[in-house]
Amino acid sequence: MPPFTPTQRPPSAAVPPTETAPAVDATFLEGLIGYNARRAALAVISVFLERMAPYGLRVVDFSVLTLIAHNPGVTSRQLSSALAILPPNLVGLVRQLEERGLIEKRPHPHDRRAQGLYLTAAGERLQGEAQSVVASLETEAITHLTEEERRTLIGLLRKVYQPAG
Repeated sequence: MPPFTPTQRPPSAAVPPTETAPAVDATFLEGLIGYNARRAALAVISVFLERMAPYGLRVVDFSVLTLIAHNPGVTSRQLSSALAILPPNLVGLVRQLEERGLIEKRPHPHDRRAQGLYLTAAGERLQGEAQSVVASLETEAITHLTEEERRTLIGLLRKVYQPAG
């Protein structure tokens, strides 16, 4: 029989059944914006990851491809700013997407020092398919919200991370 790690219990040390545990009081956490935003994000992201697995896309990959699709020629600096990603972290991500044949760099039309990012034909196909899946999953994930509530929620969340100023 293989040895047990400290977190495993041997079969002979079965845990006796217990009564239903009392509900956990999360009142304080449920009054926090960050807690609620994170819980909402986790609910949507778990479905997102499941649906994007066949495409080999993570949230950040999809975000980068989508910004490039809607902004052909966008620079890495612009992507870093738009997605709040540190430039060194974006470099590796861009390299991976290039290696997958999804994006390519071309000389920037207005800045000789910069390179614009563009989707390849394969990138356009993948991003288009993924965008359709994400649009439907967003609708499915919030079927209990009206369209007006959805717009209100998005507007309020944007006010948190894009304060007027």
